[in-house]
Amino acid sequence: MLLIGPSGTGKTHIASALGHKLIEQGMRCKLFPAIALVQQLQQAKRDLDLMSAMTKLDKYKVIIIDDIGYVKKTDAETHVLFEFIAHRYESGSLIITANQPFSSWDQIFPDSMMTVAAIDRLIHHASIIELEGESYRRQQQLKKSKTSKKKETA
Repeated sequence: MLLIGPSGTGKTHIASALGHKLIEQGMRCKLFPAIALVQQLQQAKRDLDLMSAMTKLDKYKVIIIDDIGYVKKTDAETHVLFEFIAHRYESGSLIITANQPFSSWDQIFPDSMMTVAAIDRLIHHASIIELEGESYRRQQQLKKSKTSKKKETA
């Protein structure tokens, strides 16, 4: 599943709720901020243990990768992310949240062929949910500001 939309539209909330529901149903599920997952995989690669690290993550039926667009665009980071996506393809489920539409994923992966290959694997069996609207956090802040102003004038 891919949850795509602007910041603050509820992607992480939805992904977390799905993860909790899956756990309630007895499935093993883990949520990773994308940067944390990439750092963990990079360390495993430096230790010459990447395949073992990815295989250990296979114990989770579903892995949630939150905010994939915040992965820095270095070759090392994007390569381990791509390797993980390729590893999970056809063997385990992913839920991914992203602020960018697919047309901007070339900012995540430095190579257009890698971008196309990653998207191709991710969308093959995926449900894609595009969220729209204004940030919930921004809406809440505006409400607080209006309430504060009303109290000050009263």
